[in-house]
Amino acid sequence: MKIPGEICLIRPINALVAGLAAILAYFIAAGTLIPGTIILLAIVFLITAGGNTINDFFDVEIDQINRPDRPIPSGEVSKYHAGILALVLFACGILLSAFTNSLCFIIAVFNTLLLVLYAARLKRKIFIGNMAVSYLTASIFLFGGAFHGIDGFEKISAIALMTFFAILSRELLKTAEDVEGDSAAGALTVPVEYGIRPTVFLALAFALCAVAVSFYPSRWWGSFYLWGILIVDTIILVAATRPLGCLHPGCIREKRASQLLKIGMFSSLIVFTLSAALL
Repeated sequence: MKIPGEICLIRPINALVAGLAAILAYFIAAGTLIPGTIILLAIVFLITAGGNTINDFFDVEIDQINRPDRPIPSGEVSKYHAGILALVLFACGILLSAFTNSLCFIIAVFNTLLLVLYAARLKRKIFIGNMAVSYLTASIFLFGGAFHGIDGFEKISAIALMTFFAILSRELLKTAEDVEGDSAAGALTVPVEYGIRPTVFLALAFALCAVAVSFYPSRWWGSFYLWGILIVDTIILVAATRPLGCLHPGCIREKRASQLLKIGMFSSLIVFTLSAALL
């Protein structure tokens, strides 16, 4: 059975995972769950779905060449219809966020504007696009924590900052892996402009920032968290140091650094969740 074009545009699995991450963030911040957190799932799902849709809206010319089977270039969904769908999804997400608190509402509005700006301009800007992606992912934790108020926001901030740095490190390594294709396509990325070696060292710098920030939550979670996060930090540092001697993208792919960083980030979620549940 063929999936409707509108469903393909919103990428529901991706949006659902983002919504569940917001609920997890609330649990990490509050140490418990309440029925009201379902609104977090709904808001993040709607705004993420809107972001996915607006991304296709602005990428239609590129998709006509690289992904002609996507709903807009294939003609299954018109560009106008996709724009209206994105607008409705964003509006519903922001409207729902008005029933939470002022902090959540501000994050929802800001992220919506950033998603549109990213799709329209920032994704093609060297390094700024990587930073936007990293922030938008990390901000899901900020949003979930903010639902628990200022205390929840402050508690989750270090975790969100660690996530931001780790994702930024991984984003840079991924661009180093893809430098040949990006260069051929005329894309402006850090390795295309400055080379692979500086990119790898910059990725290491951000990985070190993630590790430095990761110790802060031990203030309230103690030694249990500290031992767990040390394992995570080891994975992150191993991932970031493995490609240091690489001078070409094939070497970086062989080191599987971006995959190892992904494992490290997933492991950190386990440590955060267990710490919140047990301590």
